[in-house]
Amino acid sequence: MIDNVIQTDAALNPGNSGGALVDSRGELVGINTAVAGVGLGLAVPINEATRKVIGDLMNHGRVRRAYLGIAGGPRPLPARARRERAQATGVEILEVMADSPAEAAGLRPEDLIVELGEERIEGVEDIQRLMVADLIGSDVDIVVLRAGSPRRLPLRVRELSS
Repeated sequence: MIDNVIQTDAALNPGNSGGALVDSRGELVGINTAVAGVGLGLAVPINEATRKVIGDLMNHGRVRRAYLGIAGGPRPLPARARRERAQATGVEILEVMADSPAEAAGLRPEDLIVELGEERIEGVEDIQRLMVADLIGSDVDIVVLRAGSPRRLPLRVRELSS
């Protein structure tokens, strides 16, 4: 997941994606990504996340991603859990994919994910941010609220296959 983009007035045309965006000193600051309108282009910034993507592409020919095997969306925590955890929202599981890490861990639809590997989960973007190659093959605990009660379940993260 890429958190931000650079807005540029550099002349971008369809087909320019992947070109360098440089500053006045000739230093690479981004990779041109999209034309967002007349005179408006977007570039992915060169930062730690994009350096990792570039490294993965160079070393493996692809970007490896971890996955849980769920479909879900944001949901407010029940009042009691909100107070106890000092957390307003989590991710409600709407569907558990067959033969997925989530199914093997015993996750169920209507479980409310509040923590993954000791990281607080308040929205889907929190889970997406954690699904990096380094997590593949790792055993992590996932904390869910099931019928209002917290449950800590062990989960082995697998690679998202194409």
